[in-house]
Amino acid sequence: MSFKVLVVEDDPMVSMINCQFVGKNPDFTVAGSCRNGQEALEFLKENQVDLIMLDVYMPVMSGTETLKKIREMKIDAEVIMVTAANDTETIGETMHLGVLDYLIKPFTFERFNVSLEKFVAQRKLIKENTVMDQSCLDSLITASKSSGNEIKTAGTSEAAGNLSDRTNSVEASPAFENLPKGIQKRTLELFLDYFSKNSSWNSVDVIAETLGISIVTVRNYMNFLAKEKYVSEDINYSTGGRPSMMYKRN
Repeated sequence: MSFKVLVVEDDPMVSMINCQFVGKNPDFTVAGSCRNGQEALEFLKENQVDLIMLDVYMPVMSGTETLKKIREMKIDAEVIMVTAANDTETIGETMHLGVLDYLIKPFTFERFNVSLEKFVAQRKLIKENTVMDQSCLDSLITASKSSGNEIKTAGTSEAAGNLSDRTNSVEASPAFENLPKGIQKRTLELFLDYFSKNSSWNSVDVIAETLGISIVTVRNYMNFLAKEKYVSEDINYSTGGRPSMMYKRN
């Protein structure tokens, strides 16, 4: 299944780049592109999309006003707002309207793709759990609150310094030469570094809290590392509630 994306951006060059970014992720296709909010609303009356990339500053109708109209029309689509770094007022104004993520110009493809993968993770979680227990709901909320967190964590000066001191462990291992979709090299380094310092069994919750990464993301990387025989996995049934997956470096 391919998720349909509507790109709403008044700058033709930026719109083209955004469309190219969408096209790089095989799970998404561009359903259309609009130059302003009014065009977007007209498009949405006739076409169904899953995700809307919505710029804030546009002629005719701003992104903020467009988002309000989208919610009034009860259009079933997630929205990613594209805004400027100093536009805290807009972020505060649109947060209660249910925005999946915020992208601050200029942004890289890596950060753009984090937003797309976040959307996929949420849809997958909802699809796989017809009945939401507290654990599933917590995972969904954690993913919502951690937009771009893994990029931010890996991008800080401290983390960057640590990465340079790890003797390029990703490159050193043949298993990590061709990483699959959804596994990012710099984020993988964080997990490898974590397990180099923690030799005992670790739960998903503890790893997520320590690294500041969503539980959904941790599970994704743990599945990859277990498949590559880098870590062993076990189930802890003594939690008093739902069994917990545990991981330990081989």
